[in-house]
Amino acid sequence: MADIAKRFPENPLLSPDDLAPSAEGLLIACLLNPGVFKYEGKTWLLVRVAERPKQNEVHISFPVLTETGETKIMEIALDDADLIATDARVVRYKGVDYLTTLSHLRLLCSNDGKRFYEPEGYPKLFGTGPLQTFGIEDCRVTALEEKFYLTFTAVSDSGVGVGMRTTTDWKSFTSYGMILPPHNKDVAIFEEKINGKYYALHRPSSVDIGGNYIWLAESPDAVHWGNHKCILKTREGMWDSGRVGAGASPIKTEKGWLEIYHGATREHRYCLGAALLDLNDPSVVLARSTEPIMEPIASYEMTGFFGHVVFTNGHVLQEDGDTLTVYYGAADEHVCGANFSIREIFANLGV
Repeated sequence: MADIAKRFPENPLLSPDDLAPSAEGLLIACLLNPGVFKYEGKTWLLVRVAERPKQNEVHISFPVLTETGETKIMEIALDDADLIATDARVVRYKGVDYLTTLSHLRLLCSNDGKRFYEPEGYPKLFGTGPLQTFGIEDCRVTALEEKFYLTFTAVSDSGVGVGMRTTTDWKSFTSYGMILPPHNKDVAIFEEKINGKYYALHRPSSVDIGGNYIWLAESPDAVHWGNHKCILKTREGMWDSGRVGAGASPIKTEKGWLEIYHGATREHRYCLGAALLDLNDPSVVLARSTEPIMEPIASYEMTGFFGHVVFTNGHVLQEDGDTLTVYYGAADEHVCGANFSIREIFANLGV
């Protein structure tokens, strides 16, 4: 096993009981997969908060947003012949897929990177409009040109796509709607231009031909994306055989752009690995983890809402230039932290 993560002894840092639900009648089922950024000298998390009503032995119930932003509770009898509920995350009813939870994004901050609290005066971010009625999830935050870019998964009965908002003060936001249509997710924008262009990693999916692969796109304005290239595919018989997807923004190093990505088997065991991309042409993959740099081995990673999962879309590079603090979702239920040495990651990559 090649797990080189130095997990925080304080893990889990955040669990469902640590925050209050957004509305009466809802319970927080999961806190997970935060976007991460530095702002006003503090470490901030933009945490995905997944909520649902209290469950009983007779019905399954879950919230959805209306197009006007109101929350509606759907309730289905567990013995209904039209219900398929074999996955903790998704149910299928009368041919339509629904999420078992409704997610929004919430800001938390910390002075030491370990003890987080919800500051006053900052809004919760909810889905808006017909393409976000099943919620917004798994936000990546990119600091670029004195602005923060928020790219997140936007879910509705029309599919799973990528929404984007920007902000400079975390109190007012500009929405760009859906920048990549279904089926797409895991968008991480690079934190600087390359040869005058913006670049982003993303993950389109195909159920028939192709698979869940990492792609690269470029843009003149960080809004309209083109020249898409597939750069990282799944690998048969390996830890990332089922799907791969980008984590947070790639880190610029002297050896190349370092990307921490997630990979899963077909049995949905999620690990983290690394890839190194060329500095001048990030479509060129210089190296890639043969073994994962982090696996779900701690008890809070193996057991939870959806077990055997470590998943990241946020990190902070510390001032020493070598310590990478990764914040991650564990078992789709908790927020945790771990430190990595970039030198050790390079050794894992053989570079």
